Amino acid sequence: MSAVNPPVQQTYLPDETAFRRGLSSRHLRGRLWRGFFLLSIVLALFALLALFYNVVNSSAGLIAVQFVIPPEEVIEGGDISSASAEQLAAAIVEYRPNPALVLIRNNISAVPADQFTTAPLSQVLAGRTIPEGAESLTIRELSPEQVAAVMAANISPDVLRGFVDDEIIGLNVLETYTLTNSLLNRAAIEAQIAADIEAGELPENTRLEFRWWLTGAFISSGQSSDPVLAGIRTALIGTVWIVIVTVALAFPIGVGAAIYLEEYSAPQNPFAFRIARLIETNIRNLAGVPSIIYGLLGLAIFVRTFEALTSGAIFGINDSNGRTILSASLTMSLLILPVIIINAQEAIRAVPSSIREASYGLGATKWQTIWKQVLPAAMPGILTGTILGMSRAIGETAPLVVIGASTAIFVDPNGPFSSFTALPIQIYQWTARPQAEFRAIAASAIIVLITLLLLLNASAILLRQYFRRRLQG
Repeated sequence: MSAVNPPVQQTYLPDETAFRRGLSSRHLRGRLWRGFFLLSIVLALFALLALFYNVVNSSAGLIAVQFVIPPEEVIEGGDISSASAEQLAAAIVEYRPNPALVLIRNNISAVPADQFTTAPLSQVLAGRTIPEGAESLTIRELSPEQVAAVMAANISPDVLRGFVDDEIIGLNVLETYTLTNSLLNRAAIEAQIAADIEAGELPENTRLEFRWWLTGAFISSGQSSDPVLAGIRTALIGTVWIVIVTVALAFPIGVGAAIYLEEYSAPQNPFAFRIARLIETNIRNLAGVPSIIYGLLGLAIFVRTFEALTSGAIFGINDSNGRTILSASLTMSLLILPVIIINAQEAIRAVPSSIREASYGLGATKWQTIWKQVLPAAMPGILTGTILGMSRAIGETAPLVVIGASTAIFVDPNGPFSSFTALPIQIYQWTARPQAEFRAIAASAIIVLITLLLLLNASAILLRQYFRRRLQG
């Protein structure tokens, strides 16, 4: 019998000209897309730089000011911001001796107002620093030097500085200029100010000064109707309180929900699996809900329905209402929960199955496997989701407005049941004012807000790197 040769399979090669033409077309499309991606990065960087330029440009510059008394006549050197408490107190006693006593009465007196000038200092200044040998004297029997010593020892420099600025120097800002205009056109600005003074449009004692609105006094001072004296201390403390309570509430709940959806809703249980997938779909939909909707939800539930809890009434606190830090934090927790859950799910899902199988092979239970193996491996991704959630919460304004954040509050929040304001609210309020000085301090507050956001993100990134190194080592 003769062997039968198998049929020869013919290989069809594409025409070389058509192949090269298709290859060139693919390379061209690749170059076009690469150029598009590069252009996107350049545009994004340009937009970011434009934002930073606009903010920094408004936070410093020349100002045309008028003084009742020039600062150099009040404080040696004229630098009020760096003056000591002793210098400030001495200036107050010299220029405003009677208001100095009112300042003491309003800030550190321990007796009723009608007893302030008649009671001995041991009662008036109970618990305060008193000049030696003056315990039995009344406040009016003190010498000017002793009054200055009492103020310097017991009243904060920020309060003294604000009094000097407002009551003695009498700073009045007449015109403001941006940083770029101040650096590039200073001669023209000086000429214009001189012409306005000569024409009688500006007072004769008007002068130009360069001012950084973002100073230590700006951060440490409270709210004021005068932009020169206004600060962000109260709003900054409120923002920090909201972020801390929000993360403390949302992080464990979000991670717990992600663990259940990924580890306990297995396909082997069809009913639980379908329920989990339905919950997951709704969570992803909630991530796209406008933030003001969460504000309305927080107003209806946390501020009104659970007012006894959020106001602290069930704990015996009677000087508050439902518009507190706790209400704001609960609302913000709902806002960032979808972000934390979705990112935590992705992080848990990315943990290799071999880690779980090795743990089960050594006899570990399901919970031991999750707690000892899965969570440490997923923690870097979980913290990334938490960073994204914090970034959204710290910049939100609409929910806080709906809940009832104060736009004018002069008492620092000291707990979750305190009334509050926040940096975004404060910025919004200042930008709504017509005066250019308020826009300048709003720009300074934006810089502080961005810095705070970067610090929070940096701390979360350090924690993420710590968990990653511990996992690898």
